[in-house]
Amino acid sequence: MIRFLVPIVCLVLFFVEPIFGLFSPLSIGGSLYYVVPRFLILFLIFLTVFYELRHALFYGLFFGLLYDVFYIDIIGLYSFLYPAVCLIAAYFFKKIPQNLLSATLLALGLLIAMEVALYLFFQLIGLTDAPAGTFLTSRLWPTLIANALYLGLLGWVFRSMMVTQDPQRGTKFGLY
Repeated sequence: MIRFLVPIVCLVLFFVEPIFGLFSPLSIGGSLYYVVPRFLILFLIFLTVFYELRHALFYGLFFGLLYDVFYIDIIGLYSFLYPAVCLIAAYFFKKIPQNLLSATLLALGLLIAMEVALYLFFQLIGLTDAPAGTFLTSRLWPTLIANALYLGLLGWVFRSMMVTQDPQRGTKFGLY
């Protein structure tokens, strides 16, 4: 069942991200806040942690390449970043307690690292000239808060979906 469920969820998240991106920027108190939905990479991190790295790498490469082709002009950026983030998630998750709370915190930490890497890359090639302070306040924190809410709502669903497909993987339940 998961053989069909994971690609369908990835495909839905791939198409839902730009729809949620239409709500950005948010104007609050005269300031603009850019919220970037990163639903797919967060799902891939959960796939890495609670199911299998090999599948996450494949879907990361495939959907990263699709993201590069359809949404940005730089081929190879997301097709490199998505599998790299999955590899880093697999490495770190072996060293921390394996539960939903630690997976959520790890995913949010990797989201911060990915956003900073993207910012530095875009600054290096001259695609952005926003100072670091502006990036932190107007893009990174709103993105982190919005994606944390997303994980708070659907993280346990993703974990349950992956754990129920293979009963030996889900011996630890709960947030601790």
